[in-house]
Amino acid sequence: MGSATAATYEWLCEEFSDDTDETWLCAGFVRGLSPREALRRIHVTPGSLSGSGQGVAAYAAGGGTVLIEYGSPRTVYDKAHLLSVGTAAAAVYVNINNDGFTYCVDGRRITTFSLYAYSLREGVDPERLQADVDDLGMDVDGDQLGFPDDPVASALALAERATGVRLSAARLARPALIGSTDHIYPMAADALGS
Repeated sequence: MGSATAATYEWLCEEFSDDTDETWLCAGFVRGLSPREALRRIHVTPGSLSGSGQGVAAYAAGGGTVLIEYGSPRTVYDKAHLLSVGTAAAAVYVNINNDGFTYCVDGRRITTFSLYAYSLREGVDPERLQADVDDLGMDVDGDQLGFPDDPVASALALAERATGVRLSAARLARPALIGSTDHIYPMAADALGS
């Protein structure tokens, strides 16, 4: 069990929340990979964001790399299994319509669940992160009244605990390796006018 808590990542949630306090974030934590290798594994070529603004930024972080996706696709989340080959990766995805957490080790999805429905988790070992989930106060049985106080920040803390990779505000302020995802989702880029 690591030491990250929801408070550790409240700043990141605030960074990616809009004026109505809705969080729009897709982040992946990958143990032991460089930013360049992480982008290569998900087929993103370093360069710059295109006119559509859709792409992935890879930040060197303590213990590995953290990927932050810009735009509406969820490349980082959907390709976490590719990121995890020979290592471990966890990804968190949330917007007004959907959310999720996935943890992969060596190309296998260990556990995947909705931030609001942990009891419906799936994977080859869905209980593996149970102690951390309990410690973070996530809604394990789905019997808490209302929604958990901070499910996104808790999920980000869980991603750190699962992978050992920590992103600080100072590291996010540093330059990142960036690449467009337009070639992966050409219809989404076309819809945005690129």
